[in-house]
Amino acid sequence: MGLFFSRNTPKIKVETTKKDGFSGWVRCLGCAEMTHAKELQNNLNCCPKCDYHYRIDVTKRIALIADKKSFEEDIGKPLDFVQDNHSVSHKGVLRGLHYQKGTSAQAKLVQVVKGEVLDVVVDLRKESDTFGEHFKIKLTENTYKLLFIPKGMSHGFLALKNNTVFAYKCDNYYEKSSESGIVYNDVDLGIDWEYPLEQIVLSEKDKRLPTFKDLYL
Repeated sequence: MGLFFSRNTPKIKVETTKKDGFSGWVRCLGCAEMTHAKELQNNLNCCPKCDYHYRIDVTKRIALIADKKSFEEDIGKPLDFVQDNHSVSHKGVLRGLHYQKGTSAQAKLVQVVKGEVLDVVVDLRKESDTFGEHFKIKLTENTYKLLFIPKGMSHGFLALKNNTVFAYKCDNYYEKSSESGIVYNDVDLGIDWEYPLEQIVLSEKDKRLPTFKDLYL
């Protein structure tokens, strides 16, 4: 599935100085302005001046997570995100497999802000050589990886740690009338979630999702 994209982002040293008893001033790689690390944390690790997104760790170093120019070079086309979502899940919670239909279809850029997940994507593009196949990857707060999910995919993830924070950008707005999905334990998809099935926690809505065969075969 060649359109999947994940990036290991390099760590970049922060310029720090003592001020008001707190060390951690950051020179933004987007606008080159100095911003206090506390202000970045209060702004969901985004530069308040130019909206670059950073990860701050305990070593007082940061990583550039993504910028629009290099991201579009990686996926080979322009893309504008219009909606940001965050979820918090306890260990064993599975969300998915979700997608939106028709003109409401969404491309997503996902990452783990805190914790760890097993992330699964199913190709639902009928013209694709990998139609009906799935891709999975573990994403953690320490790997600095992003996963790009093109339109035409069904997506889900399983939280592997308590209080896992999962963030994703979408290039189209949420539309309740267009949402759909496939049940996580579909026989035809044969996804190994690498987790005891009896310990998986699902929402009532996800328990009632249809099978792949009901939708596409």
